[in-house]
Amino acid sequence: MYFVRISGLCKKYDEVNLVSLHPKILSTQTKRRINIMHVAIAGNIGAGKTTLTRLLAKHYKWEPHYEDVLENPYLEDFYNKMERWSFNLQIYFLNSRFRQILQIRESGKKIIQDRTIYEDAYIFAPNLHAMGLMTNRDFENYRSLFELMESVVKGPDLLIYLRSSIPNLVAQIQKRGRDYENSISIDYLSRLNERYEAWVHDYDKGNLLIVDVDNINFVDNPEDLGDIINKIDGEINGLF
Repeated sequence: MYFVRISGLCKKYDEVNLVSLHPKILSTQTKRRINIMHVAIAGNIGAGKTTLTRLLAKHYKWEPHYEDVLENPYLEDFYNKMERWSFNLQIYFLNSRFRQILQIRESGKKIIQDRTIYEDAYIFAPNLHAMGLMTNRDFENYRSLFELMESVVKGPDLLIYLRSSIPNLVAQIQKRGRDYENSISIDYLSRLNERYEAWVHDYDKGNLLIVDVDNINFVDNPEDLGDIINKIDGEINGLF
């Protein structure tokens, strides 16, 4: 029950009636219960996004939405011949992540997402274009489509950015042993890292938590995972 003072009178309302009375007369507790929470993990190739998504989904009982890697029909071809398949790959990812966002909006569940639609548009596609691996025509077509999609979506409530050095990324990529990733160059990873840092610096879509993953091991060390969870708890408590 909630009590609202109106014109000197104290009236009693349950939560449903209180919401119908006026949407602004809501306690913080009620707001937390009725808002959908969307958490997303961002970071360069090999930063640990998928692993952390799985661990946090298990801890918080969130529904995970993973990046489409195993079923992606373009990924292996892209790494073998980037210039030929760059546009196809980026359009595939754009479509996949836009579909995820619509599903998140409609689900009413608490979701954790492995990589965001913004990373494709502000980091990967512009990087391919700048490296001469995507034509001007294809890039303009891609950007126009993204801008249309962006006009109807909103950012996650909390973005967790996994910051990593190039040596750490290389070590993690080699450790997981995906054959098609053997052709990834240090120059390519470095360019992506620079764009990630620039994007995060200006990020304004919602709350942002930066986790430096170089000197932690959240997979094998429970204390490191616990530290990340504590930071997330602090962010979540202030979200709404």
